[in-house]
Amino acid sequence: MTQALRQHDRTLPLTLKDCYQGPLAHFTPPFIGDVAPSRAIKASRWQSAELLEQDIARYAERYPGGDLRAITSLWSKWHFSAMAIPTLAAHLLLNRDLPVGLDDVQVIVNDHGCTQGLWLPHEGKKFCTLDTNERFATLINQHWEPLIERLSAISGAAPRVFWSNAGGYVDYYVNALATHPLVNQGALTATRTLLTSRTLNGQRNPLFEPVRTYQPKDSEALKRVRKLCCLRYLLNDFEVCSNCPLEGCDRVARHR
Repeated sequence: MTQALRQHDRTLPLTLKDCYQGPLAHFTPPFIGDVAPSRAIKASRWQSAELLEQDIARYAERYPGGDLRAITSLWSKWHFSAMAIPTLAAHLLLNRDLPVGLDDVQVIVNDHGCTQGLWLPHEGKKFCTLDTNERFATLINQHWEPLIERLSAISGAAPRVFWSNAGGYVDYYVNALATHPLVNQGALTATRTLLTSRTLNGQRNPLFEPVRTYQPKDSEALKRVRKLCCLRYLLNDFEVCSNCPLEGCDRVARHR
């Protein structure tokens, strides 16, 4: 256990900020309560496809003439990462459901218009269940699902591309947080179930196995790859990423 966690007064409840140690040491916790930073914008504005399009257009300025599907996918990766870290930290370390619905959260963007931080009105409420469906209802039903619907509509990229982006970060940060000294094993199992169940709330689970492990031919090492490509190769600035399922394919052919 880290020195800071050992020294924390256990007579006081841990806050989310207290947990940003170990695998979270290099991340910035969200702002909580009081007045949101002046540069924060309400995520609720993205319930309007027109306003969401305006905000993504700021990021698109980095890639003049670039494929909108790839641009929107990359924008979403910034946002999903920023959402996944504190949400999973609260789930796995504090057993709390953060207020991350579109109507509650505000986002802090960088100079290119990408999400780099969050403001939340409060630290959420304690979970009273280990049911995966209930634990992820706020993040999935009140934020990712409506946002992904609009991202797909304005970009032309299939919804499964954005779900794959979101699921990739859930997979990555769950594995990272499994090493945290405060991890709750019951919550960890419930979260991993989110990625291993084919159904969610009785319907197809869009987060099912976003990353898969296989052994390449002529190699003893296991390799982890995304189930779906994030489309970044459609922009001239990028090649495929290290865990892309298209790795090894001809770049020119992929552009056709």
